[in-house]
Amino acid sequence: MNLPALNEVEVAIKSDDLNHLKILHLSDMHINKKTTINSIQELVKLSNNCEADFVVITGDIIDCHTKYIADKLKLLNTIEKKVFYISGNHDLFYGFEGLKFLLKDFILLDNETYIFEYNDSKIALAGLSDRFSKFFKIKREESKIVNFLKEHKNSIFLAHQPKDYKFALKANAKLFLCGHTHGGQIYPFHYFVRLFQPFLAGLFYIKDTAIYVNKGLGYWGINFRYKAKSEITLLKLTSKSVK
Repeated sequence: MNLPALNEVEVAIKSDDLNHLKILHLSDMHINKKTTINSIQELVKLSNNCEADFVVITGDIIDCHTKYIADKLKLLNTIEKKVFYISGNHDLFYGFEGLKFLLKDFILLDNETYIFEYNDSKIALAGLSDRFSKFFKIKREESKIVNFLKEHKNSIFLAHQPKDYKFALKANAKLFLCGHTHGGQIYPFHYFVRLFQPFLAGLFYIKDTAIYVNKGLGYWGINFRYKAKSEITLLKLTSKSVK
């Protein structure tokens, strides 16, 4: 896992209440036996020093059984900001119970909801477990999450895969954050990913919902990227009009 420079992205949000909110968005870290302690320490340092109000991780934190990387995962708990996370398909495959146990200081939003205050306004957060949950006998509670977010005018929705953006639209969420695609990881596999996902990487707007697809930090398969650089992104929300 090679740490890139912090990527700052301005996201236009149709809500004055969310103006100037800053979110550090991490995704697809794929921590495994080869991941160095130093890279985790650098990630923690960056997270602690950046100006984000909180951190979100949109799945695929691990890429091997947690018993082999417990020391690295425990180190993540030293991130001083509040951290929200959801499952990715790799987390489920390699042992989500172990991951949850080790990330004791993080807030899991798989089929869960959360309310926090920002500038005297209530902000609703919610997330869905990954689409592979059904293979692990975990029910995705789409109706619960959509109905909860609908009740709040300022809401942020997390899911691992971009194709879950439809739930964000149903919920009238102001912001949808996801990952999973790695931005294609190696060109020209970008075209293959687009056969299965509606968005590859970056910022999109549909109706009143802003969508951000994070290319992720780690790798899947081979330790290589081409025309799909890894990213750590600071999302700066603004109530300016979408151009």
